[in-house]
Amino acid sequence: MLTSSSPEKTSPTAELNKPTITIAKGDGIGPEIMDATLNILEAAGATLDYEEIHIGEAVYRQGMKSGISPESWDTLRRNKVFLKAPITTPQGGGYKSLNVTIRKSLGLFANVRPCRALTPFVDSHFPEMDLVVVRENEEDLYAGIEHQQTGEVVQCLKLITRPGTEKVVRYAFEYARANGRKKVTCMTKDNIMKHTDGLFHEVFEEVANEYPDIESEHLIIDIGAALLADDPHRFDVVVTLNLYGDIISDITAQVAGSVGIGGSSNIGRGFAMFEAIHGSAPDIAGKGIANPSGLLNAACMMLVHIGQAEVAETIQNAWLCTLEDGIHTGDIASEIYTKKRVGTREFAQAVIDRLGRKPKTLDPVHFRKDIGPIELPEYHPRSREKTLVGVDAFIDWNGKDFSREPDRIGAILEEAAAPDFRLKMITNRGVKVYPEGLPETFCTDHWRCRFVAAEGRPAPVTNQQIIGLLQRLDEHQMDVIKTENLYEVEGKRAYSLGQGE
Repeated sequence: MLTSSSPEKTSPTAELNKPTITIAKGDGIGPEIMDATLNILEAAGATLDYEEIHIGEAVYRQGMKSGISPESWDTLRRNKVFLKAPITTPQGGGYKSLNVTIRKSLGLFANVRPCRALTPFVDSHFPEMDLVVVRENEEDLYAGIEHQQTGEVVQCLKLITRPGTEKVVRYAFEYARANGRKKVTCMTKDNIMKHTDGLFHEVFEEVANEYPDIESEHLIIDIGAALLADDPHRFDVVVTLNLYGDIISDITAQVAGSVGIGGSSNIGRGFAMFEAIHGSAPDIAGKGIANPSGLLNAACMMLVHIGQAEVAETIQNAWLCTLEDGIHTGDIASEIYTKKRVGTREFAQAVIDRLGRKPKTLDPVHFRKDIGPIELPEYHPRSREKTLVGVDAFIDWNGKDFSREPDRIGAILEEAAAPDFRLKMITNRGVKVYPEGLPETFCTDHWRCRFVAAEGRPAPVTNQQIIGLLQRLDEHQMDVIKTENLYEVEGKRAYSLGQGE
C-alpha cells in the first residue's frame, strides 16, 4: 500500500481524517497524469492512503471482457472512494465500457462536471462562465439494451425511472444549495419523447417545489444546448438525462476553454468516483507532454468530498496561479499569455512551487469547510393502478412493394384480431401507414401493429387474450418479433400515440 501523508504539513484535524482511497493509473497518458496529481496532493498535505488496482486495456487483453478483476471490485467496495485515470476500451465487439460498468454497478447516479472559464489565460469567448452540469449517470439509452429485430432495423431501449430521476434531480438542488448557487435548469426533449423525457420533466417540477429558495426553469434540450454554446452566463446548475448530459458537458467544457482541463465526480450512496473528462490520448502517451489538470481538478473534488476542502482550496489556487504566471502545457498554450511551455512533470512542479499563493486576476477558490457528502433521503415507492388495455405487436414483413404492404398486412391482421381485439393501426418507424396511410411514406421491414379491445369486450384486456392473439398471428404466418403491452396508469394513457393516429 502506498502512503502519501506529509507529516510536517499535516494538521491534527487532518490526522483524524486519513481515508484509504483506491487509485487506478489507467492507460495511455493515465500513469503520467496520475503520478503528477499524486505528487501535488502529497506536497499540499493531503492525508491519504492509496490502494492501487489495475484496470483497463491490459486487463481486457487478459481475457476479462469487463476490464476489471473480481479482486479489484472488492477493493473498490471496501474503500468507497476511487480516483481513476483514463482507460482505453479495445475496439471491436465483446468489450463493454468499463466507465459505464463502474458507474452503473456501484450506483453512481450523478455525474457532476463544473465548467469555469479561465480567461484570458485559457482562451474562451465567455470570461464570466461558471456553471455545473449534473448528468444522470445510470439510465437512458446508456442502459445498453439493444437488439436487431429485422434484417433492416435495430433498436435501443431508452429507460427512465422515477426513482433514478428523483435522485439526480434532488442531488442537483442539494448541490446548488450547498454551493451557494441560485438556479437549476432542467433540459429534456419532452415535446417529442412525452413519456420518457416527460417523466424526467415531471419529477423535476415536483422536486423544484421543495426548494423555493432556488430558481428553477425547464428548456428543450436543443435550444438549451444552443444557449450553453452562445450564452453560458445565464446558467448556474444544469440537470439533464444521461445522453444529453454527456454531450452538453463536453460542449460546456470546450466553450469554457478546454476539455483537457475538466474534472468530474460520479456520486452514489456511500461511494464516489473522480476522473478527468478526457480520454486516454494514446497518441501522446509516454511523451511527457500531457496536461494533468483534468485529473488534478477531479482530485480536488475528491478532497472536498472526503472532508479535506482546505487542501483542495490550496491546490486549486496554486493551479490558478500557475496559469496566471503563464506556465502552460502545449494543449492550452497561447502566443500572448504563455511564458513557458512545459511538460507534465514541470507543470506539476510549478503548481507545487505556488502552494500557499492565491491568484490575482482570476477569482480565488473558496470551498465551504462545513459540508461533506450530500445525503439524500431514501426513495419510497408507491403503488400505481395499472390497467391493461391492448398490445403492440411488432412484426418482420419484407415485401416487394412497400407502398402496397400496409393494406396486405392490415387485411391479415384484421382477421387475426377477432374475437377479442380490433386492429387500431399499423405504423412503420412510428408513422401510421394503415388505415388511411399515405403512399409516399417510406417503409421498411419493421411494422408496429396496435391491437385494442374489440367493441363490447369488457376491460381490462387479459394476458390470456394476448396469448390467444399471438397464437392466431402465428397461424397466419406472422413473424412477431416483439410485443409491448399497452397500459393506462391511474387512468391516464401510458403509451405513445402513433404519428398520424
